[in-house]
Order: sequence, then structure tokens, then C-alpha cells
Amino acid sequence: MKQVKEYARERSIDELYQEDPERADANVFGRKTDVGRRGFLGGAGLAAMSAAVGGAIPFAANMPGGLIPAAFAQSTPPTPTVGTSPAAPAAPKGPQHLNFPGKSDKLVVLGDRPLVAETPEDQLNDDTTPTNKLFVRNNGQTPDEAKDPDKWSFEIDGEVNKKLTLTLGELKSKYKPVTRRMVLECGGNGRSFFTPQARGNQWTNGGAGCPEWTGVRLADVLKTAGLKPSAVFSAHYGSDQHLSGDASKATVSRGVPVKKLMDENNLIVWQVNGEPLPNINGGPVRLLIPGWPGSLSAKWLNRIWLRDKEHDGPGMTNFSYRVPIKPMVPGDKGDPKNFKILESMPVRSIITSPANGDKIAAGTKEIKLRGAAWAGDLTVQEVDVSTDFGATWTKAKVSKPKNKYDWQRWTATVKLPTDGYYEIWTRGTDSRGVMQPHMAGFWNPQGYGGNAMHRIAVLVG
Repeated sequence: MKQVKEYARERSIDELYQEDPERADANVFGRKTDVGRRGFLGGAGLAAMSAAVGGAIPFAANMPGGLIPAAFAQSTPPTPTVGTSPAAPAAPKGPQHLNFPGKSDKLVVLGDRPLVAETPEDQLNDDTTPTNKLFVRNNGQTPDEAKDPDKWSFEIDGEVNKKLTLTLGELKSKYKPVTRRMVLECGGNGRSFFTPQARGNQWTNGGAGCPEWTGVRLADVLKTAGLKPSAVFSAHYGSDQHLSGDASKATVSRGVPVKKLMDENNLIVWQVNGEPLPNINGGPVRLLIPGWPGSLSAKWLNRIWLRDKEHDGPGMTNFSYRVPIKPMVPGDKGDPKNFKILESMPVRSIITSPANGDKIAAGTKEIKLRGAAWAGDLTVQEVDVSTDFGATWTKAKVSKPKNKYDWQRWTATVKLPTDGYYEIWTRGTDSRGVMQPHMAGFWNPQGYGGNAMHRIAVLVG
């Protein structure tokens, strides 16, 4: 263990792995770094790794070279640095938990200006995400809460036959309300899984939730306005103020092609889980455009503008909410001409029980797993889990969605040969047969579409 402490004095274990996984293996755990080599050599290297993770590693022979152990990955608090050398950096801080009225203190703050907070995977174990556990993603300054929500108004204009201005009260009285349980997911969900690091809030898997939303179909309201044949794209606006304080600047304004806009599952919502939509999540009125990046679901809705061309508002150009058409070199600047708008979100499966870092009683021979999976516009075809670093996989039982765009809960039971340290991996496969990758692929400067397999670490005994 002396070797571990001396090397960690300059860098924490997770920092070493983020910077150079192969070198970290060699220096921290005494392991060879031959390309493609799997497994430990045994002896001192294996003993050092076992000590570091807190127990024997039954499937150590299957552990891929260069793998960042889940016990040290970014979904856990950073490992403090060791030693007191003046040259050593300050010990990394652990997660900063949210302190906000109406929100769980389990949410982890990723940014405070604007406020951004994600929900740890184990806090997403409910079939229907409670409002207090729904993630927070703001782009600008949160507007003051509406004193009389029913008087809140928004307009629909542009390429329409009839410009509409509606209050929330009129929306409730003139259109039939519907309730749907649907996933809302930030476009940057999974960004932290990219190497090298991409720009933006470093989401793990917690930029998603699946509450029940109540509102009216957007398509019904648009039919009242009457779309002209020239209408090809929408532009969505909210009343949040730009961080600069300049009222003339839109914080973010994104839109979708008319075909997606008219999806009957798109809603203008005013309730979540049977209660008024909280101001922090866009109340009193917001859009919900499920399956695509959450930035399209404008909060504090005040305008929908129908356009005769692709929208070019803030968040629609350059690399914003875009992914490469042809793979680019990770870390490169990229060419905007090689990018397309991110539409349907990629397949994702997460483990919601047990939690990462759980300690389980000695002698436990099986673990019951529970999780959730979703796939943008598509459905989840199957979910597989592994406890031996991907050498073998077990199929989970996947439930059907309650309605389109609902997530699909899954369960599985895995058997354990002995006590020790285990990593549990999950991967989802969508209805087209596309499977989650082991590592986040298609690197892009702003880190969209990072849907690497979810891994957790548990210690038995």
C-alpha cells in the first residue's frame, strides 16, 4: 500500500484514472498496461486493488485494463488526496447538495448560476418521479413566481392563420386536459462520461425524471391557430431573463420541425403529479416535448413562434444541442458543418437499487436489482446486467410503458459466488436494436448523447 499512498500524494485515485487510466493501473495497482490485456497479474497488484476498493474482487480476472473502478468513478464523491505535500492540490470537495424549498436535499448541485441540480440514480427508484426529486436545469435567471397563475398568458404567432393569445385559465376551460407519465431529460445527460471532458454541466445520469404531467395537447391548440403550409419549424420562448440582465436577449430559444411539433404527446402543462407546476420547474405553464432534449420544453412559456425556416435562436446553432455526423477526433475543435441537431435522445438504462457504494451483509448470495430504461422516441427492447465486468450478461425483466414516452422499469436477480467487491453493470437496447456503449462515443465539444453503460459498486461482507 506504500506505493499507492506515494503516488496518490500528487493526484487522487479518480484524478489519475481520468487523466491516464493505463498509467494509473500501472502506478497505483502495479499492473501491466499492454493494449487489449484483461485482468490482473495477481500478487501485489491484486492485493493493492482489493485494499483500495475495500474487499476481495471475485471477478478480478475479467476486469478490463484501463477501467476506472466504479468505486472511484464520478458518480461517487471524489477520493481525497493523500499526504500533506505543499505541491499537492487541495482535497477535492464532495457533492454539494441542493438546499431549495420543495426539493430533496439529495439532489446534487452542478452549477449555481444558473441553478442546475441532478438526481442521483438511487433517488429515481419510484415508478413515478416525485416532484421534489425532479432535476433542475435553468439557463437564465428564474422569474418571480406568478401571483395569479390563471392570468399567465402566452401567444402563438408567425406562420399561422390566426394569432392566439391565451391565459392559463382559458387554456383550462377551452381544451380537454390529459395526464401522461413521460420522461423529461436534459440534452446533456451523461456528459461527464466523455473523455476528454466536454464543456458544460457534468451530468451523470441524473438529468432525467418521469413524473405525471397534466395539460392539454399542443397539437389541439395549434389546430385552433391553424398552421400555414409555410410553417416548417417552431421557436419556443420563456420568460426567464438572460444571465447578463439584458432584457433584449433570449436566454435560450429552441424549436422542432412541424412533424415533431404536432406529435399528440406534446403538452402545454400546468400540473405535475397532480399539483401546480412549481416555479423552479417552469410553472405556472411550460411546454413538454418528450423524447427530445429537455431544452425544447420551454419553461415559463410566453411564446411559440411558427417559422418558415429552421429556427436559429440561442441554443440552435454552431455546436449547441448538436452531435457529429461523422465521428470527430476527441478533444478537437470540430467543424460546425459536420454537425446535426440532436433529436431523439439515445437509449439509457440505470440501476436505481441498490445504490452505488452500498454495503451488503456478509454471506449474501444474490442481489435483487431494480432500474429504469428509456430511449427517446423509441421503446426499450431489452436490458442486460452483469456482475463480472461484462464477461457474462443476464437479461432483466422489462415492464411495458404506461403510455408512450414513459420509462420502462426493469428488475433482475443476480447470484454472487462469495463475499467481496462487485461492479454491477447495466445496458439497454432500443427497439431498433441499438445498444448502450461501454464508453461514451461520438465525442462532441458540448457533450451531447453520452449514454455509457451505468455501473455501480457494492461491497458484500
